Amino acid sequence: MQLRSDTFEPMQAIPDDCALFRPGTGGEHYAPGGNRNPHLAWREIPAATRSFVLVCVDPDAPADPSDVNQDGRRIARNAERTEFVHWVLIDIPRECAELGFGSCSDGLVAGGKREPPGPPGSRQGANDYTAFFAGDADMAGTWLGYDGPCPPWNDERPHHYHFQVYALDVARLDVGDGFELADVRAAMAGHVLAEAELVGTYTTNPALRG
Repeated sequence: MQLRSDTFEPMQAIPDDCALFRPGTGGEHYAPGGNRNPHLAWREIPAATRSFVLVCVDPDAPADPSDVNQDGRRIARNAERTEFVHWVLIDIPRECAELGFGSCSDGLVAGGKREPPGPPGSRQGANDYTAFFAGDADMAGTWLGYDGPCPPWNDERPHHYHFQVYALDVARLDVGDGFELADVRAAMAGHVLAEAELVGTYTTNPALRG
């Protein structure tokens, strides 16, 4: 399989229009981004495919959050990292091999989208903004579907966003409501016929944006 996008090139910057928050102006570190999902299309699909799974994961999230977005502090390039999940979309029908720009997310929704749009019959799981905003009265909620990049503005490492599509030999995954990426990974074990990946980058650190 091959995965491509009309929104960004492999290993190149994802546009601000796809970010949850972009760099601010006038002294502010952040401003709302467009939070639109990028265009994605895949081909060379195995004949036995019955559905697809699409995920987006940032493996560059700081494992220690204590320095995140703290004035006078920085997150070193070699600091320990962990995954941050931005999108989990499952049960994509076999007939669907393309998602339009902004078709599944268009704008910031405080507290997360209740019913994010997607291909007919598909389901969308919780992303990691659910835990990230849990202590924020204005933003807390269950964040479903796509929510874009918002890496720390004081991080010295550009973040990499891995969009991955999997062709499965089942039409529907055995996961219940409120599923997360770990549930999907367990459910699709042994059912993956092929997979493809596209990686884009994003940073809100002014020193890295040129």
